[in-house]
Amino acid sequence: MTTDTLVSRTTGILGLIETHQKTLLVLFLAILIGIPAYANNYVLEVLANTWFYVILCLGLNIVVGYAGLLDLGYAAFFAVGAYTTGILTSRFGFNFWLTIPVAMAFATLAGVIIGGPTLRLRSDYLAIVTLGFGEIVRIAARNLKITGGASGLIGIDRPHFFGTELNQISHYYFVFLALALLAIFASYRLQHSRLGRAWQYVREDEDAAEAMGINRVAIKLYAYIIGAVFAGIAGCFYAAKMTAISPETFTFSQSILILLGVVFGGMGKIPGVVCGAGALVLFPEVFRGIGSMRLLVFAVVMLLVMLYRPQGIWPAQKS
Repeated sequence: MTTDTLVSRTTGILGLIETHQKTLLVLFLAILIGIPAYANNYVLEVLANTWFYVILCLGLNIVVGYAGLLDLGYAAFFAVGAYTTGILTSRFGFNFWLTIPVAMAFATLAGVIIGGPTLRLRSDYLAIVTLGFGEIVRIAARNLKITGGASGLIGIDRPHFFGTELNQISHYYFVFLALALLAIFASYRLQHSRLGRAWQYVREDEDAAEAMGINRVAIKLYAYIIGAVFAGIAGCFYAAKMTAISPETFTFSQSILILLGVVFGGMGKIPGVVCGAGALVLFPEVFRGIGSMRLLVFAVVMLLVMLYRPQGIWPAQKS
């Protein structure tokens, strides 16, 4: 089978899925809801991590896929949400649910801080600045007393939902699944909104978009803010699930991993990003039996995808 034939068949299968997507979506959701009744804790842990990365990748997809901005420090926004919840619950006794709007506000502020001064930059220069911002947040978390320093925070309270403490992995499976579905819905609404079309114009040609009357700096800033809010909310629930966080969770490699999911799946295409996020979590687990070699196999698979399908496994259609 030639490479062209393989690519053609893959495209045909993806087209068939899109044609019957509503029926398949209902069936898929029914399966996902029923999984905890049959799966063990290990499977639920892997799947919960999958939905968690789906949220992060969809947030970064707004920045990279929709607006065309290369962000190498996205883990910083994730850290802002996690540390906001961790500090407020463990040090000030806040109820978990009250920390979410505060975390969203701080994530918005972080988006403005990184976006405002730097969005007139382009390409490599913008990427370097975002990388630096991510490292600044991590180093600050490592050195500030209120964040627990290098040891991080412990004793983060778990949330209660209608009197039930969320302390089981099955609880967080449903929590992250619900958040992932909300993120998918929000991404679709944004993509087909006036703001989403403006992002597309800026991504394709900034100068032409500005000539059409689009404020490209403001449009880019909106992308950073909304992407930061996605990551901030994910960070809140991550901190609650783990009950402890440390600066080593929010390294540059974490940002690259999230970016990898977006690029691997297909920038700008929501099903592709979901598939890419799933591949990041599921592939290493499926091949865990071969030990550290699984990372080499994963790297080879990604290299082949980038060579023969550089637009991703489920790319956005060009309009």
